[in-house]
Amino acid sequence: MSARHKARKRALDILFESAIRKSDALGILSEKESDPDVVLNEYTPVLVRGVCENLVGIDDVIAQFSRGWQIERMPPVDLCILRLGVYELLCQPELPENVAISEAVELATELSTDESPSFVNGVLAQVAQERPSLS
Repeated sequence: MSARHKARKRALDILFESAIRKSDALGILSEKESDPDVVLNEYTPVLVRGVCENLVGIDDVIAQFSRGWQIERMPPVDLCILRLGVYELLCQPELPENVAISEAVELATELSTDESPSFVNGVLAQVAQERPSLS
């Protein structure tokens, strides 16, 4: 497992914990960063902060491309995976699109339902296709 994949998984853990606890992801990140027993890859805070700073726009994009699914009704883990994927697609231009999509699909495969990988892939593929008009 690559260091970036581990960073994404840790960022997903923080975003998911925030969603379940209905608390601030940046506060959870701060707790993790100050805990000497927790080791965070330098990319984890980039992802968590990036998602939090761009959350409204990210959720607008997800809502636009997740036809038939309202954000409020999505499983929290799928929503968090999509948020990470959309952030990487739109705000990390040096990252190849296929890497962002395949990493999100892999997280969905590992952590969610059997239908989630294809749903995540479909939404993120559409975002990638429309990326020039969304950036």
